[in-house]
Amino acid sequence: MSKRFYQRLLSLVSISTALAGCAHSYDRTVPHVDRNRFMGPWYVMAGRFTFLEKDVYNSVEAYTWNETKQQIDIDFSYNQGSFKGELKKYPQTGWIDNKETNARWTISPFWPLKFTYLIIALDPNYEWTAIGVPSQNYLWIMAKDPGISKAKIQEAIEYVRSINYSVKDIIYVEHGGSQ
Repeated sequence: MSKRFYQRLLSLVSISTALAGCAHSYDRTVPHVDRNRFMGPWYVMAGRFTFLEKDVYNSVEAYTWNETKQQIDIDFSYNQGSFKGELKKYPQTGWIDNKETNARWTISPFWPLKFTYLIIALDPNYEWTAIGVPSQNYLWIMAKDPGISKAKIQEAIEYVRSINYSVKDIIYVEHGGSQ
């Protein structure tokens, strides 16, 4: 296998360790997510991101329920460096771990790596959501509409703060150009 493959694997193992959590891990989720309503594209508006998500524009995470395999097919994409930058795509697979709430998932970018994702906040109208991880190292604030107001995104961030999930070092993602 190539040196580049091993470098990427080492980087992802590092992320895996960070996502796995620590002694004071966060495990709170929303009480319930309507799985079918949650599916579809979510525009990443703000957060604290992984090394893959540096200098991104038009970041979108699209979820599709795969009934046959009982899994979530995830298409993560963004433009690198500018609105017209290279389009990067990272397909992933997800599974719902807690079928009572539908708010705790396992995500795998590829075998054998798996990460816990927590739906920690969700607007009652599904306008925005916040996804966290047990370690609180990462956070994704996403919206169904890329034109959501800055005030709504700030409302989401303040809500996440109020549930004691870290909101330090938030980065905002710009949407526009050639989505």
